[in-house]
Amino acid sequence: MKMRVAVLLAVVAMFCAADAQTCDLDGLMSSLTESVASAVLQKVTLSCIDVTARGSLVDCPAGYKLTGCSCGNACGSWDIRNDQTCHCQCANQDWTAARCCKIALK
Repeated sequence: MKMRVAVLLAVVAMFCAADAQTCDLDGLMSSLTESVASAVLQKVTLSCIDVTARGSLVDCPAGYKLTGCSCGNACGSWDIRNDQTCHCQCANQDWTAARCCKIALK
């Protein structure tokens, strides 16, 4: 894929060098970027789950990344440890929840 893009850019550069007045390189790059992004997005999916545990810590399963936390007892103070663990900072937490997501191929 990278080689195809490089070859395409080289061909476009040659045409633009030959006729610089009609070559819209910015427009072409924008279209090319949108096309590549669209192709990638058609092949992937975002899968998210909620994980809950008693106490003040909860981990995301392997392969998932932590995207947010929620705490019991009206505690709004939390942090993320090691990119994988939600930690509710209030004392005597009854539960902690994590939103965990992964990008997968369709």
